[in-house]
Amino acid sequence: MAISITRADHTASELRDRASRARDGASARRMLALALVLEGKSRTEAAISCGMDRQTLRDWVHRYNAEGLAALRIGLTLGAARD
Repeated sequence: MAISITRADHTASELRDRASRARDGASARRMLALALVLEGKSRTEAAISCGMDRQTLRDWVHRYNAEGLAALRIGLTLGAARD
């Protein structure tokens, strides 16, 4: 099943730029995976390119859609980004 990013906060280019400046490597990988999805790559292709499995990428897309970039940081779960 295709996965889509519903937020229009950032373009793929902006996500790549933020990833290049991220201090946390895991967050940077998540942003890069999202950028690939925005560019039309399949979930499998984007996940493998960024060292994660398809289900993990799906989970991160859902978190990003719900919470934005803050949800991609380590240790945050849905709802925690607002605290």
